[in-house]
Amino acid sequence: MRKDSNLASKQTIKPKDLKHIPLIISRQSLVDEAISNWLTESSKNLNIIATYNLIFNASLMVEEGMGYALCLDKLVNTTGDCQLCFKPLFPPLESKLSVVWKKNQVLSKASQKFLQALKNDFSLITNHQKS
Repeated sequence: MRKDSNLASKQTIKPKDLKHIPLIISRQSLVDEAISNWLTESSKNLNIIATYNLIFNASLMVEEGMGYALCLDKLVNTTGDCQLCFKPLFPPLESKLSVVWKKNQVLSKASQKFLQALKNDFSLITNHQKS
């Protein structure tokens, strides 16, 4: 949301806060039951004015004052002189993410390093959970 919006002064955003405001949501969210369950009522009752595939595009719409984007934290710059801020949902709404790649795919060096870093991070998490 914009830092000068009415909701920006809140610590967290609750379902009732989203009832009558213009929302910009991910196209994937339209088929995701998690948001409907979090809202405790059908997402059809929301004022969804736009959907996005890329959060950067949604952030441009938010900067122009078109509405509020529902998104994951840390995907858009909200630091320094940026006009935008992020407020978490309450109760928290978490999303499961997947990383998928073709088996035996030839990867660039950058992709190889990224994939190895992910594998290392996941092995650290897995090892930590076992102990």
